[in-house]
Amino acid sequence: MQKREDVLLVDGYNMIGAWPELEKLKDTDMEGARDRLLDLLADYQGFTGMRIYVVFDAHQVPGLGAKYRQHKLTVLFTKEKETADECIERLVIDLQRRGRNIYVATSDLVEQHVAFGKGALRVSARELRLDIEHCRNRIEQTLREERPEMRMTLDGKLSLDVRMQLERMRRGTVSDSEGGSGKKGRG
Repeated sequence: MQKREDVLLVDGYNMIGAWPELEKLKDTDMEGARDRLLDLLADYQGFTGMRIYVVFDAHQVPGLGAKYRQHKLTVLFTKEKETADECIERLVIDLQRRGRNIYVATSDLVEQHVAFGKGALRVSARELRLDIEHCRNRIEQTLREERPEMRMTLDGKLSLDVRMQLERMRRGTVSDSEGGSGKKGRG
């Protein structure tokens, strides 16, 4: 699942109910569980380059639904009398016309079969969680392996005289001959 044109549609509450960390959190803080899911998916989107839509079921809540961007994710709350499954099915059809690979992340077997029938690829909640963990491990490994000499810092490229002058400027102790006012102070 790593092509730029790929789209991942996530049944938000299904993931929250299926991932132990989020399942435990939702009992005391549903908003916190949603936010944690969105944080994990935002990191995943950044790593994979996929476009991710997260759909939350609000079919029993009156209103027109909501759509907004968070962490570059598209977050949707369904409209009144529309389930997350129905919204995902509609998105699969709409996005399929644009010639993209569509993945649907849900552990709802009926929804997996319906999405597959409409041309999407199925991803279970467990598979998505494992893929996210794998990506996070790869990022952490890359950061651990980064050698200090590969970092782009000015400190190693500046002469001692320039570094000392910059430090004096930072401290506010630059003399007139060095381009300052000669006053100590505000820095």
